[in-house]
Amino acid sequence: MTASTACDKNNNINLLSVQDDKTLGLQTAAQIASDPANYPLVPRNAESQKAYAYLDAMANSIKNSGKLTYKDDFVWEMFLIKDDNTLNAFCTPGGYIYVYTGLAKFLNRADDLAGVMGHEIAHADLRHTSRQITQTQGYGFIINVLVGNNAAGIVQLASQLKDLKYSRRYETEADEASVKYLSGTNYACDGAKTFFEQLIAQEKAGNTPVFLSTHPSPDTRVADITATANKLGCNKTGIRETEVTYAQFLSSLP
Repeated sequence: MTASTACDKNNNINLLSVQDDKTLGLQTAAQIASDPANYPLVPRNAESQKAYAYLDAMANSIKNSGKLTYKDDFVWEMFLIKDDNTLNAFCTPGGYIYVYTGLAKFLNRADDLAGVMGHEIAHADLRHTSRQITQTQGYGFIINVLVGNNAAGIVQLASQLKDLKYSRRYETEADEASVKYLSGTNYACDGAKTFFEQLIAQEKAGNTPVFLSTHPSPDTRVADITATANKLGCNKTGIRETEVTYAQFLSSLP
């Protein structure tokens, strides 16, 4: 691991290399897999085959939109977490994507989930996570975790990645990137906004999931996502189902 002040492919300065992102993501994914009490992962087997096929297809559509910077650099591997009480999703450095069953069951449309997934993928593709944890934990701590194989540090980072609070700038960038990514797919490019609209309608805006909660406010994010979609000329209406509908996907969840 080597410190570098060079700009990455997004023209952002990051002390961690792309390989560091991949290593950190791999170590975090291993820690999550070893902690079923906190992360009850749904195994890939015959019972979960349909659910994973649906999620994989969605992630691949976003990945292959032609809009990702690190499409060919990160693993972009999908995981489903069995927890109906948690409205959350997150993506580690290196592209390990986690979606909670509670979030999937809260949403109503494929476009909604695609919008949220695009937001999470953006945090990894824009390398927000490694930049944020370097700022909050310090470069020396990250070195200790990656080079020293610090098990306690990996546990700490894994917990932080699940509930990481991004800056206003990073959240706004991820929202904008989600619109951009989905503009290259068959999903409504402003899919992320319907989640906020649903929260507002149900008066849950004050209890927004951590992954989309920090700032700006849900109302502001709806306006900004809509503005970005209008600017790109990609605002769409209606659900664009493929062979499997969102209702069928939900019925396949454990």
